[in-house]
Amino acid sequence: MFVMKTIGFTLLLAVLTVSECSVQIIGVRGQSVTLPCSYDINHHGGLSVCWGRGDVPNNGCNRLIIALDGQTVRKNTRLSSRYQLLGPLDQGDISLTILNLTDEDAGRYGCRVEVTGWFNDEKYHIDLVIEQAPTLTTSTPPDNETITGQTTVNTTAADQLSSSLNPMTSSSVSVQAEESSSSVSVVVMCVVLGVVALVSAGGVVIAAKRWNILKKISQQQQVNTTVQFSATTSALQLRRQSSAVENIYQIDGGEYESCP
Repeated sequence: MFVMKTIGFTLLLAVLTVSECSVQIIGVRGQSVTLPCSYDINHHGGLSVCWGRGDVPNNGCNRLIIALDGQTVRKNTRLSSRYQLLGPLDQGDISLTILNLTDEDAGRYGCRVEVTGWFNDEKYHIDLVIEQAPTLTTSTPPDNETITGQTTVNTTAADQLSSSLNPMTSSSVSVQAEESSSSVSVVVMCVVLGVVALVSAGGVVIAAKRWNILKKISQQQQVNTTVQFSATTSALQLRRQSSAVENIYQIDGGEYESCP
């Protein structure tokens, strides 16, 4: 009888020496949640850890989700890629992160840290509650109030947007205006210079043509004058020759008539 009491007391003491705690975590459907669990890695060094569904049994984990030895996940122990250990494992943070929560993820989770020695394992229980994402509900005002409110909101948003964009818009408009005016000035100057160049070239061409015409006229007048002068000279010479012939003829006739 004494032996039985001793064994029962020993088992009760062993059960009581196992550290256990329980917390509740609320997650939102479609989002992620982290279930906390950690141990003193500086004191114990790297330990074996497992996560499972339900209460943590006397050995291992029920419905194993993921397990690791020190800082390395055991091969073929990760139930799904939605279960991740994202904490700094080298600091003893072995918190479990569940991605893209669903209603089936609700329930109890167990984390077991296998501490060296008899009945030294640490057990943590986390109860996960899944809630829907909060939805915004607004009362429906009368039609006139709705239109007025929407108009006010739209006007306010438009004014804010206009005021926020006004400096940038004005500066950009001024820059564009300056660029446009400078471009117009350059174009006008180019056009004016082109017109001046064309007029100058036309004036030079016209002057050259007139000079050639005047030169030709002057040369033609000189030729005509020379021809007229030559004709006049020729006519005078012919007249002189005819007069000399007549005089000779008259002289000859006179002498012939005076002969016996």
